[in-house]
Amino acid sequence: MSAYFVVRGIIHDRVAFQEYARRSPGVLASFGGRHIARGGRNIVFEGPDDRPHVVIAEFPDFESAERCYRSEAYQALIPLRSNCATLEFTLIDGVPASPVA
Repeated sequence: MSAYFVVRGIIHDRVAFQEYARRSPGVLASFGGRHIARGGRNIVFEGPDDRPHVVIAEFPDFESAERCYRSEAYQALIPLRSNCATLEFTLIDGVPASPVA
């Protein structure tokens, strides 16, 4: 069952954030992950809209996504964004595929 990083945040310095943005897809890919939404337009219909930057990354399963986040490779990227963005990371399971009738 797929799992997802759902990331909401504020990018304070887009220029400084670019190095993190350039390098993170390769790390995600090494764990089977890929971005399916990344910083495009979004509308918050309900709830606080204080985190306008949204990213969703898909992984083959929960364990792969957790290994990715905890990996040395990903942890080495965090300092690249820590002073230029405030992010909220959530890892969530997807839903099982529905059987075809």
